[in-house]
Amino acid sequence: MNSKEVNQIFEQFSRMRVIVIGDAMLDTYLWGKVERLSPEAPVPIVSVTKRENRLGGAANVSRNIQSLGATPILFSVVGDDDNGKEFINLLQKRELSNSGIFVDPSRNTTVKNRIISSGKQIVRVDEESTSFISPEMEKRIVSAVKDEIENNQIDVIVFVDYDKGIVTPTLFDAVNKVAIGKNIPTAVDPKKRNFWHYKNVSLFKPNFKEFVEGIGQHIAKDDLEAIKASADQFKKQQNLKLIFITLSELGVFISNGVKEQYYPVVIRDIADVSGAGDTVIGVASLAMAAGLSPKMMALMSNLAGGLVCEKVGVVPVDMEQLRKEMKSSKF
Repeated sequence: MNSKEVNQIFEQFSRMRVIVIGDAMLDTYLWGKVERLSPEAPVPIVSVTKRENRLGGAANVSRNIQSLGATPILFSVVGDDDNGKEFINLLQKRELSNSGIFVDPSRNTTVKNRIISSGKQIVRVDEESTSFISPEMEKRIVSAVKDEIENNQIDVIVFVDYDKGIVTPTLFDAVNKVAIGKNIPTAVDPKKRNFWHYKNVSLFKPNFKEFVEGIGQHIAKDDLEAIKASADQFKKQQNLKLIFITLSELGVFISNGVKEQYYPVVIRDIADVSGAGDTVIGVASLAMAAGLSPKMMALMSNLAGGLVCEKVGVVPVDMEQLRKEMKSSKF
């Protein structure tokens, strides 16, 4: 792929509007030093040197889409708490719209608290609500999404399911029905609870663990023939146009039902895999909406996922770095 072709892809991205629906969260980091063990229990004492809040989950998918030049519109729910207020502040700071963020006093804002020392995560503490949102909240979100679709050009809709209860079966069905009627492609990053409910979508992107847990089969990660057979069967059952399975250190597998392709990972100096899946679904969704081939979608997503793994913590992909890597890679 030459320089002009790479630039044309990013020019296409810059004209896109993307609806992101799902479990948004706050990622909180405590950075510090470990110099001794606690006298109270055999655990390290971390002397905190810095605190940092970042956008996570569906909000990180939105950040990745934004960093690639497109315009994301995020729909999610936060609690009526300090973490929810900080989440909205971060959206504004990152110049992301908060018009699709709804406040539910009965829920906690999802927060992942990570404690990091010497570039390594020591422990993670989660605060969350995992029950499905109420039928009333479902209706409010669906109505807002429909208004967005009616009033603006939407190039792709991305469902980001972290199993925290925002993407309910009813909400998915209602939005997906509108998307099909408007011929808008849809992408899903699933978890186990709703795994079998996602039907009639354009792109279905589980990681390997999510896939084998979802279908209830024991498959070795390096058994590509077994993965291919199970993926093709699942794809037909669910009426999926593309199934895209990330295999972490082994690369990615993608199938459109006619041709299956496997691409090994680009060797990287891995610092942290947090958020890599968010990057992959963001890149893959834009690539699909741009009409890129499954091969190009897989290679580009694979490359972007590897780039963010070189950074500690959840970060979006750097567009210029990705552009440069694409121009120097054998695509």
